[in-house]
Amino acid sequence: MDEHAVVITRVADRQWHAVEDDLTVGRGDVSHRPDGRTFLSIDAWHGAVFDQLADAMLADLPKPLYTVVDETDLDLTSQWERAGFRTRRREWEYLVPTDPQVTGLGSALPPSDVRIVAVGEAQEGPLRTLDRVIRDEVEAAVGWQEMPAEVLPLPAGVTVLDPSKYAVAAQSDGYVGLLRVAPVIRQPRIGLIAVRSDQHRRGIARALLAHVLGSLHRCGIETASAEVNESNRAAMALFEGVGARRAGSNLELVLR
Repeated sequence: MDEHAVVITRVADRQWHAVEDDLTVGRGDVSHRPDGRTFLSIDAWHGAVFDQLADAMLADLPKPLYTVVDETDLDLTSQWERAGFRTRRREWEYLVPTDPQVTGLGSALPPSDVRIVAVGEAQEGPLRTLDRVIRDEVEAAVGWQEMPAEVLPLPAGVTVLDPSKYAVAAQSDGYVGLLRVAPVIRQPRIGLIAVRSDQHRRGIARALLAHVLGSLHRCGIETASAEVNESNRAAMALFEGVGARRAGSNLELVLR
């Protein structure tokens, strides 16, 4: 790095490259989340290159800006802090057992007027309607930005990318709860579990979780993963109540 200058170039609308002697030594990327926030990521060989990429990106992008780091990655966290980012919130990563004898969910049934529709069998129209209702309720309360970070960029106005990943709780006049599970090999990830506000405290979330975890267990999968905002006491209680254990944490950082 002492012999050749590092050149930072914005190579696309959402991507920057750091090049030294015709070799790419760092990349910076931008993703726009469905909740309207802008998240950054930087992969660089050297701390100095990270700083140069960060300076170039921050000069071009409107604030606030966000990023997510593994809390145990102290080097990366300190690099973002050098750029002015500060911790906004923490998400706990849980490992969730699937065995009903461990979770205690073997007898967790939904209310008599609710039935559970298995993953992949939900109707797209009612699912999208429920998703919109829940998002509006969350936005009116704590704000959707307090939900677990959504890592996939979606087309404008689209909030349900793949209906086949959802189990739902259904009443005669529509859906009242949902659980999204990503079928990651060996360890599926529970990305979202939510119930319509007028149906809270009826055991619907617990019944959804029991159904999905039980199905995974019957397929030979021993654990799933889930991420929970540490301020979401109800979600933490739900997962810890079925024997889930904390396996790590991520920090969401912000530059305002």
